[in-house]
Amino acid sequence: MERPIVGIIGNSHLINDRYRVHGGGYHNSQAVSKVAGCTPVIIPADPEIVGIEELMSHFDGFLLTGGRANVHPEEYGHEPTEAHGAFDRERDRITLPLIRALTERGQPYFGVCRGFQEVNVAFGGTLHPEIRELPGRMNHRMPPDGTEEQIFELRQRVTFTEGGPFHRLLGDTEVMTNTLHGQGVDQPGARIVIDGWADDGTPEALYVDGAPGFTLSAQWHPEYNAAHDPVSRVLFGAFGDAVRDWAGRRGRPQLKSA
Repeated sequence: MERPIVGIIGNSHLINDRYRVHGGGYHNSQAVSKVAGCTPVIIPADPEIVGIEELMSHFDGFLLTGGRANVHPEEYGHEPTEAHGAFDRERDRITLPLIRALTERGQPYFGVCRGFQEVNVAFGGTLHPEIRELPGRMNHRMPPDGTEEQIFELRQRVTFTEGGPFHRLLGDTEVMTNTLHGQGVDQPGARIVIDGWADDGTPEALYVDGAPGFTLSAQWHPEYNAAHDPVSRVLFGAFGDAVRDWAGRRGRPQLKSA
């Protein structure tokens, strides 16, 4: 069986505080391979290494992953503060123009956590550096202790717009998800439609209005336990279908599965 190729946006970090690497989470690769049914390939997100046009040419779809580093506030007209945390400027310079180019071309991408925020910023939206500091908001950050299962516990309810794409896809206006983010959408960008919210009003699901391709994005982490979580399985399944449709329409040779 032949499979299309999904580029997983990698994150830059240091091993032992000195050896620089580009990496991607295991659950991202698992979700793309086992649930979306595509071949996952981690992309070194650095404009000195890869270019937008070659990425769009070689890959059929993209997973915009989460990561420790945040989008630099200069990208949405704000001054950086300590609350904004760490940054990955090379990733900013790849993902933001890539998102805009993919959207106009109709090439599918799925934004997750930081990727969700990147989609908003790419279209002129802003972010709040610390959601839990806003009146009435809960702490969406990763629990400091516990097993992986406890960290990714389904502990928040997300409510979707009735009749919106997430509702139509999932068949329900309310689902339970995990939540592991400090920053969040402040002002939605042009064409950004917020399609789901946590109970405290935090935006959790979005898409790009008028986009000809798949642009659904989630603030939570659907890649975790994607094969068994009913919400994650549907979202990654739909993403995989969109990627296969794109690959088939452009007739690009695909890798064979192992």
